[in-house]
Amino acid sequence: MDESTKYFYELTPHTVLDAVEEIGVRCTGRALALNSMENRVYEVEVDIPKPEDLSSRYDAYRVVKFYRPGRWSREQIQEEHDFLYELAENDIPVVCPLRFSDGTSLRELEGKGIFYTVFPKVGGRNLDELRREQLESVGRLLARLHNVGASRKSEQRLSLTAQSYGEESLELLLRSEHFPKELHDQFSHLVRSICAIAEPLLSEYPAQRVHGDFHVGNVLWVDERCFVVDFDDMVVAPPVQDMWLIQPGRDSYALEEREYLLQAYESLRTFDRSSLVLVEPLRALRILRFSAWIAQRWSDPAFPKVFSEFGTPKYWREQIGALQEQLQILHGAEL
Repeated sequence: MDESTKYFYELTPHTVLDAVEEIGVRCTGRALALNSMENRVYEVEVDIPKPEDLSSRYDAYRVVKFYRPGRWSREQIQEEHDFLYELAENDIPVVCPLRFSDGTSLRELEGKGIFYTVFPKVGGRNLDELRREQLESVGRLLARLHNVGASRKSEQRLSLTAQSYGEESLELLLRSEHFPKELHDQFSHLVRSICAIAEPLLSEYPAQRVHGDFHVGNVLWVDERCFVVDFDDMVVAPPVQDMWLIQPGRDSYALEEREYLLQAYESLRTFDRSSLVLVEPLRALRILRFSAWIAQRWSDPAFPKVFSEFGTPKYWREQIGALQEQLQILHGAEL
């Protein structure tokens, strides 16, 4: 554990409040830690001298996000922020970072190597399932988001490839003390077989800036209007990466639901339906990357509490079974 990671695990209330006051507001002293495994996120109440100036109850709060050190560089985080501002300028409903007095949106805790930013608090609810009308709203929103994503290239963000999500995840797991050595050969063969199929498929389709983690938990609803949050996993990938996560099922009902989404998307943007062949390779890579993510974060005190079965024989049996199923599906897709 290096010093920056130590500070990240031990952020103090004083540090949190000082960070928010950098945007030119005064905090009341009330702060609440929000659920976030990857970063540290806090809701902070700010002092509003004239309560009548509040247009909503959310105006009395700010949300401060401390980025996990070592994951993204300053330039990579700035690209996330710039993408959000571009989306907002095109009237796409997202939540942009607030700017500090110098016009920037990103600060670093002095001497600690931890970047942070401050957001306004927004209201909304998550839905576990989407009705047809809601799927159509999401499809149109996603098309508009991808139109902006395709308008400019990313210079810094990670590209989703079989190497970055597959081979690198495998290497990390093989080095992990939580991965049984007797499974190394079987697991390596399985993962490399998946990557051998995924790599040429992914290379066939153009990649662009996408959300990267576009599941129902990152779409908030106010009445029948939706907006998108949490661009922390913004990545360069084929647009289908955002399409399958919002409707991940394989059965006939899920495919029918995905069709509603696709038709709405295509009313505003062309979608290459042949790229749906990438859904199962992307699913396999996500399964693998998830295990690698837990292994990489295991020194974080929150992870052993949440993922208590990680590293057990039961866990690895389930992961190998899931990847074997994916490989069978991929072989079937090759035929």
